[in-house]
Amino acid sequence: MPFPKPQLESIDAAREVDIETRADNGRVYRTVIWIMVEDDVVYVRSVRGEAGRWYQRATADSNVKIVVGSVEIDAVARLAADERSIETASAGLRRKYAPGPSLDSMLKPDVLPTTLRLEPVV
Repeated sequence: MPFPKPQLESIDAAREVDIETRADNGRVYRTVIWIMVEDDVVYVRSVRGEAGRWYQRATADSNVKIVVGSVEIDAVARLAADERSIETASAGLRRKYAPGPSLDSMLKPDVLPTTLRLEPVV
């Protein structure tokens, strides 16, 4: 089930969002990340690959929160490391962000497996 259309539109319009994750001890962290919407599916990827702390926390505890401006959206992070999801997320990055070193960093082979699909909490 996708996010409601208004949420998808605000997520897609946002250049960056915060993702809120929890550590094992319950402490909450917020990290600024890029986010993309393709075919009504929300994707994120760790620019630091598996070394990204937010990514490590999101894969340890899949309950995350996306913060778009002042709106907080509860979500569940699901690994999307299959070829189709990776290519779809990469296409979303290319569509949304300008060519250059930052975009190139998000398309490196070693970060592709850290693609996550965010789904609404139901």
